[in-house]
Amino acid sequence: MNKYNADKIIKRKIFRITKIASIAYFTGGIVLYYLQKKLMLHPKRLPPNYKFEFDFLFREINISFNKKDNTNLVQFFPKQVSKGVVLYFHGNRDNINRYAKYAVNFTRHGYEVWIHDYPEYGKSTGKFTEANVYRQAAEIYKLANVKFESNNIIVYGKSLGSGIASWLASKIECRHVILETPYYSMSGLLARYAPMYPSSVMSHFRFPTGKHITQVKVPVTIFHGNKDGVIPHWHALKLKKVLKEEDEFITIEGAAHNNLNDFALFYNKLNEILIK
Repeated sequence: MNKYNADKIIKRKIFRITKIASIAYFTGGIVLYYLQKKLMLHPKRLPPNYKFEFDFLFREINISFNKKDNTNLVQFFPKQVSKGVVLYFHGNRDNINRYAKYAVNFTRHGYEVWIHDYPEYGKSTGKFTEANVYRQAAEIYKLANVKFESNNIIVYGKSLGSGIASWLASKIECRHVILETPYYSMSGLLARYAPMYPSSVMSHFRFPTGKHITQVKVPVTIFHGNKDGVIPHWHALKLKKVLKEEDEFITIEGAAHNNLNDFALFYNKLNEILIK
């Protein structure tokens, strides 16, 4: 085989490999763009007649924001007279059932806990969009503010809910903001999972927690595990740079994404905030 033919074969192989790689890249990009919502959100729907069963005091209510959309909200009550309320914005999986067990963290200190499902989660209807979950959060705050003064309202965001909680806290008055395993921004988090794509352009959701936190005037406490495999610790650490002097970023050594409640530091610090 002469040099000309050898070079020709090599060029064909390079072209073939480049073609396959390009197809794979663009196919992956299309899948990421159009299936992004399914990849990031994992709601579990419940039938309208579903009956919640919990071992502590609660009440279920449905809030109609318009003729189409309904928000399902469960209010958990302390045994004593309520001294305030925690508006709890949950993570990206399942529905209220998954997060109800955490209500006792707050009810034991005399706080009500209001947990609602986002659109497409549980018994809530409507479409999950950034605008819709923000609007939903604002309406729930208005309801809470009818019963409680703003300085008796705590805004709590877990994982996905941290972006919603930080947005709400940047718009209203409250006593304290607590974020558990938050992200700096949803588009930035997408870049962690798909660094080869322009996430700032492709991301359907922004949820710029870092931006909103800079507009929060009340104390902010952030909890994050250094073994978090879902939202990396280094990604959340970006939030530390934009916190106020009195805010706290607490790293839980050895904690992953869903087990902070098993660590004494988390439990004790949370109690410290709630008994003030």
